[in-house]
Amino acid sequence: MRYGKFASVYDGLMEDIPYEKYVEWVAAHVQSGSILDLACGTGTLSQLFAEIGFSVTASDLSEEMLTMANQRFQEAGLVIPTLQLSMDNLEGLAGFDAVTIAIDSLNYLDAEEKVQQTFSEVHQALNEGGHFFFDVHSTYKMETVYMDSPFVLDGEDVAYIWHTEPGEFPLSVIHDITFFVRQGELFERFEEMHEQRTFTVETYQTWLEHAGFQVESITADFAESKPNEESERIFFHAVKKNFN
Repeated sequence: MRYGKFASVYDGLMEDIPYEKYVEWVAAHVQSGSILDLACGTGTLSQLFAEIGFSVTASDLSEEMLTMANQRFQEAGLVIPTLQLSMDNLEGLAGFDAVTIAIDSLNYLDAEEKVQQTFSEVHQALNEGGHFFFDVHSTYKMETVYMDSPFVLDGEDVAYIWHTEPGEFPLSVIHDITFFVRQGELFERFEEMHEQRTFTVETYQTWLEHAGFQVESITADFAESKPNEESERIFFHAVKKNFN
């Protein structure tokens, strides 16, 4: 999924995401080493990892997102290599101690085969015993929370009207968002269409195990608690099995 103009307003719309908790979650299991931050967006998480001493490589499919990420890294005085890659095709990357796919980015893959291929690619990219961290929307969020649209934001500099409808596939949602972004005294209008799809917790766990991972934990909503029927965001921590 390419974000287009959405990249220019992304950070403002993600202000409520507790990125620090994500970093704490990862750092509780991996104290040092190299991290591949897939679907890095504008680089917020990559920057936080680098600032606590990790060697970070940031990757995203969107050229617009990577442009903003590189600007962020430069302004922070950080040297973080960036790659324009799809998460299901990592072109032979290897040697990482951890891989992250944060903030429901995995849900942009609409086919079962793409998710399974991503798990396989991540497995290949990790060192033996390496850690894989990601989160996804729950089935409850896709079927119930997102179906309660329209959602409206009336901000000083950015406003939007966000409509949703069921997508083509089971547990998928189409997001149609009309943005109004302040440009001086006027507002520029533009539209974005995004489609996301999720799968059951059991399905993700099965695919991880088939790819050669051992699932260490499955939690919900930036907490250590187990998912329940109204959890909205599911977090997976898996480790690449050591076959020696």
